[in-house]
Amino acid sequence: MPEDSRTVEPRQSADAVLMVRPAAFGFNVETEASNRFQQRRAHTNDTCERALAEFDALERALREAGVETCALDDRPEPACPDAVFPNNWVSFHADGTVVLYPMLAPSRRRERRMDLLVDLEVRGGFEVTRLVDLTHHELSNRFLEGTGSVVFDHVGRNAYACLSPRTDDRVLRELCDELGYEPCTFAATDASGVPVYHTNVMLAVGSRFVIVCAEAVPAADRGALLERLGRGGRAVVAIDRRQMASFAGNALELSTRGGSRVLAMSARALGSLAGGPRVSLMSTVDRVVAVPVPTIEDVGGGSVRCMLAEVFLPRR
Repeated sequence: MPEDSRTVEPRQSADAVLMVRPAAFGFNVETEASNRFQQRRAHTNDTCERALAEFDALERALREAGVETCALDDRPEPACPDAVFPNNWVSFHADGTVVLYPMLAPSRRRERRMDLLVDLEVRGGFEVTRLVDLTHHELSNRFLEGTGSVVFDHVGRNAYACLSPRTDDRVLRELCDELGYEPCTFAATDASGVPVYHTNVMLAVGSRFVIVCAEAVPAADRGALLERLGRGGRAVVAIDRRQMASFAGNALELSTRGGSRVLAMSARALGSLAGGPRVSLMSTVDRVVAVPVPTIEDVGGGSVRCMLAEVFLPRR
């Protein structure tokens, strides 16, 4: 860990995000086995066109809410059907660190592009001081897919991860050693007992809230996890597996340059919440941005949070 990393005032929410406008979005057969949220039947001839319209609507809504969006274009060749989910291959940290992550699917490894990082740095006026490259773990079939696999509590310096074929404990420990975070691993499964492929579909950590699919966690481990998540006075919003399947856990708190808190999630995710949980969650933020992204959810198996790579990098 860099000597000065703890001198940076921790922020839970970023005021800028990297988004990658899709050029070849579609159903990815390489990720189907581990991602039960994907639906092959949802792919049609106009899938990419519909996904692009959903992307543009989300990017526009975030900008209108006061969040800085750095929307860069994917290249059409070689085809990257999941390029709209950049948070899986890169993360940007407040001390100037950029982390590159090992990906399970070979087609997803093509998404890692240094030119996008340079473009982000130049156009956004951000400063990068260190690169942590974990991609060598792919040679040993060990994976950790960015902030899909890892949900960071930046204030508490905790890194939460549910273990799956895409989330390896050894890679997580190396990441935490580099960043100075405490790893917290647990199991989480769907109703069929299949491991939840990414932590960020069942867990979100904001400044004043936590969303967690508690019933996906084994009963013996549930209490300790909930206790840890609730430290610091955060409101714990428990969702069930049905709501998880509607991407209610795939939410992300962002900030405006003025300091307002914005919760980004899909319209489907927000619609799955009702009553006390919805009221409790909405009371912790200043604004909710909920945009329909059904094509991206059904075909890609990810939702709004997956489309956003937070940029915590210092500005020049």
